[in-house]
Amino acid sequence: MKISTIRIYRIEGGGLRPVLFEIETDDGVSGFGEAGVAYGYGAPAVAGMLQDMAAQIIGRNASEIRMIWQDLYDQSFWAKGGGAVTFAALSAIELALWDIKGKAANMPVHELLGGAMRSQIKLYANGWNHEHDDVVNWAKAAARPLADGFRSLKSYPFAHELPDGTFRHVSARAVDDGRFKRAVDRVKALRAEVGPDIELMLDLSGGVADDQLIRFLDTCRDLDITWIEEPLDPFNLAGLSRVASRHAIPIAVGERVYGRAGFRNVLDTGAVSIVMPDIANCGGMLEAVQIAGLAETYNARVSPHNCASSLCSAASLSLCAAIPNAMNLEVYPYFSDANTYVQVLENPPEQAIGRDGTLQVNTMPGLGIAVDQKAIAPFLSHTIGA
Repeated sequence: MKISTIRIYRIEGGGLRPVLFEIETDDGVSGFGEAGVAYGYGAPAVAGMLQDMAAQIIGRNASEIRMIWQDLYDQSFWAKGGGAVTFAALSAIELALWDIKGKAANMPVHELLGGAMRSQIKLYANGWNHEHDDVVNWAKAAARPLADGFRSLKSYPFAHELPDGTFRHVSARAVDDGRFKRAVDRVKALRAEVGPDIELMLDLSGGVADDQLIRFLDTCRDLDITWIEEPLDPFNLAGLSRVASRHAIPIAVGERVYGRAGFRNVLDTGAVSIVMPDIANCGGMLEAVQIAGLAETYNARVSPHNCASSLCSAASLSLCAAIPNAMNLEVYPYFSDANTYVQVLENPPEQAIGRDGTLQVNTMPGLGIAVDQKAIAPFLSHTIGA
């Protein structure tokens, strides 16, 4: 089962630009992975890194997942110390190898990792709110995911809209008194709108200044917030400890943390209750499983970050099935509303969400994905080994 051909696809879906990685073996089995640097800057750089790495694995035995990952980690030089581009590329390659291994064994990936710990996973909805001006309408937008069965919602209270209509995460340079008040009003209005039984998570994107952060958390103290995500830049380890010592709201961190070493540093602060590895950025399936195991020793739970294509959703679902401390899984159920969105799967998990806001664990071989070859074909950027 030697690697014979590799294809790299740079999907261009407007604001979402995932990079897919296909490995084909000499006996005709193919598997897909994904690099999750799907927004912001970096997708072209990851495609270039994948092209570099692909040349090193042509002819290798596709079943030697750990050996291939370790060789690429050791030989790339830039993997040590972390970094989004290198770890996203490692993730894409490793996920494709797991997809192949599962298909060859006719088993779901989570069965190869020791079996399913659960039959379904609770989801939370993100990307449900596109109203950034009116506080009342911002809160009323929650009616849609609630009607669709979600019982957990995440939002960005400090987010704002640029003149061209694009969404912008918060920056400490941009939070004036007016924007601060609007963020507070949004959270209070949202809690009033959804009632006391819906879980609310707030993502601050690591962009609120320390003094404003403490004031903001003070206002949230009685609003039963499930977690505050990225209250500070994840590199600010001392800051995380300081915030945790001041407030009881659980802190979640991880979408911009890479590898076991990165998560160890975060967990060592004692400040983080929920870790959020992105399976398409943190190093792949096995790295994420090991991160979950590390988190368990700190009594922390795992909520995988998931903001890329439906392929990443499927891989994240496999991760949640395999680990004991999975809390929930992030999904963007309304990505497909955008005219520019490219659906890369014929069987996206988002279309199988239950009325109770859960997803059943995959029972198909590999990652359980059926890639829409016609949809991704126009985005083929590199072929190696053909």
